[in-house]
Amino acid sequence: MAGRIEARLRELGIELPQAAAPVAAYVPYTISGKTLYISGQVTVWNGERKFIGKVGKEFTLEQGKEAARLCALNIIAQAREACGGDLDRVARVLRLGGFVNGGPDFHDHPQVINGASELMVEVFGDAGKHARAAVGVSSLPGNVAVEVDAVIELA
Repeated sequence: MAGRIEARLRELGIELPQAAAPVAAYVPYTISGKTLYISGQVTVWNGERKFIGKVGKEFTLEQGKEAARLCALNIIAQAREACGGDLDRVARVLRLGGFVNGGPDFHDHPQVINGASELMVEVFGDAGKHARAAVGVSSLPGNVAVEVDAVIELA
């Protein structure tokens, strides 16, 4: 029987990508006690990199938000993997860290990372409200536009 979060994803018409394998010397997530730490997730959909380039140059603010949302979908996919397939084990999204590959004149990093933040609230309701950082960087791995990591409390 599917849980309430899986039902919510279906209700919203949201499909999750496959949880991505790490591409360097790290693991996709770790669990310490009831805290789940998810490594930075980039703009990949089932192994295919998307949103290659800089927000404010190759991509608009709205496209940057879409890129951040894709990162958040990957975070949820990693959380599902970490929870043995049961997203109902997510008690609360505690924090997101967002990194925006932006041009030198781009300053709307928080609005870009809203794409990830808004998805967490859509999916998890009040438990999706979180603390956050949104920073601009001169580059990201593979020249992707956005990367987001997460800290989640488990039930």
